[in-house]
Amino acid sequence: MPRRQSSKSTRAEINEGRGAPSLRIIGGRFRGRTLVYNGDPRTRPMKDRTREAVFNLLGPSIVDKHAVDLFAGTGALGLEAISRGAARATLLERHFPTARVIRQNIDTLGLGEQADVVSADTFVWARRLPISHERPWVVFCSPPFDFFVERAADMLTLIQTFVERSPPGSAIVVEADERFDTDQLPRAGQWDLRRYAPAIVAILYAEAVSDQQSGAVSDQQSAISDKK
Repeated sequence: MPRRQSSKSTRAEINEGRGAPSLRIIGGRFRGRTLVYNGDPRTRPMKDRTREAVFNLLGPSIVDKHAVDLFAGTGALGLEAISRGAARATLLERHFPTARVIRQNIDTLGLGEQADVVSADTFVWARRLPISHERPWVVFCSPPFDFFVERAADMLTLIQTFVERSPPGSAIVVEADERFDTDQLPRAGQWDLRRYAPAIVAILYAEAVSDQQSGAVSDQQSAISDKK
């Protein structure tokens, strides 16, 4: 009588047959390179088609920027940014095992001099914002979608921080789902909104913010002059 396989062995064979979830860099100098991804749902990487669309929208503006991935997960967004010409990347991930996976991906691509992994709570880290302002940023805010419901106030404060403190020439990318009301975004009318179901992507360029602020200052100065 044949020996019955253990359920553990059977599950291992099934998983091996299915293969690990595939995650690759889509464009740039590392196009096609595979990233380690164990399928942990906590990482929830941005879908490939959404990631490709976002980087197509950003286009050459990504070149020489400092990419900041606030909820890095696999690190795919920050590493994709470097692949497409970003000068460096800061990737935040509070889950230590996941942060180790990101470091593994960085080492595999030989990007140890360009990418830093910060194991920290993003909301706490953002209060200090300890990164260089020497070059513009491209900020990726792609958290677990539940955060926009369970931590709505914290998320809006986080986004507001980057709208107010990003260097001129920066871009801010927010990914949420349909539960998030984009009218709550700071400078709501200035975001480029796109839908890639189930995701909603909003992109704000810092020039738009700076122009509005400059216009407000000019209006104030004109009003003062008129009074004189």
